[in-house]
Amino acid sequence: MTDHPQGRIICEVRGPVLLIGIDRVAKRNGFTPVMLRELSAAYTRLEDDAALRVGVLHALGEHFTAGLDLPSMAESMQRGERMTPDGWVDPLDLGHQGLRRRSKPLVAAVQGITFTLGLELMLAADMVVAADNCRFSQLEVQRGIMPTGGATIRMVQRAGWGNAMRYLLTGDECDSATALQLNWVQQVVPAGHQLEHAMAWAEKIAAQAPLAVVATRQNALLAIERGPAAAVGALSDTQQVLSRSADAAEGVRAFVEKRPARFSGQ
Repeated sequence: MTDHPQGRIICEVRGPVLLIGIDRVAKRNGFTPVMLRELSAAYTRLEDDAALRVGVLHALGEHFTAGLDLPSMAESMQRGERMTPDGWVDPLDLGHQGLRRRSKPLVAAVQGITFTLGLELMLAADMVVAADNCRFSQLEVQRGIMPTGGATIRMVQRAGWGNAMRYLLTGDECDSATALQLNWVQQVVPAGHQLEHAMAWAEKIAAQAPLAVVATRQNALLAIERGPAAAVGALSDTQQVLSRSADAAEGVRAFVEKRPARFSGQ
């Protein structure tokens, strides 16, 4: 890590899957401004590269991340500065003005300490595989600040008001089994196996029709953010567009010929 004292984000392409790795192991993967910018660049790459269909967010070392490196971030936070350049994809997917939102699926694999920003990045993903040694905490209230990466919204959506306040207002930790009960993660596996399980999900998603995957995700998100009626209103038009696609025709051929479909994303 002497060559990267501010940390870095490592990208690796495996077929249609982009692995996005957090690497500042010596500091428990605490996020610096450099890392936030590089993470946004990685999400933007996932969004813009037509050959990439799914992302997998993971971390090197024993821990996912201890969260923001506050000494390196304090002045920027006081000034309200944003680390993500205009036009790039927001890894927290909050819809901030000037930032783009991710449309492609993202699976997160987490382990060990998963605090503050780490928990919010995890909740912003579409699915989460957690190692059985995780420690989760949204502890901003213990530092005199509040969560601003989506925890106040998504914890309530997933776990309900009382369960969310239980952790948001105390900063207490919970373990992987509790996070599973709270719907913050979707699977708990032995430590060291979280990435392979996340990759298995990502590869299965990548084998489906890309346009249909994006449309399905977007409609579900529309229902959460604007209500069921908005999602219902979008169903017919979206389905018509999908049904005219080359992938829909390939899906029918594959069904008739009793073989796996070979989708092109067109």
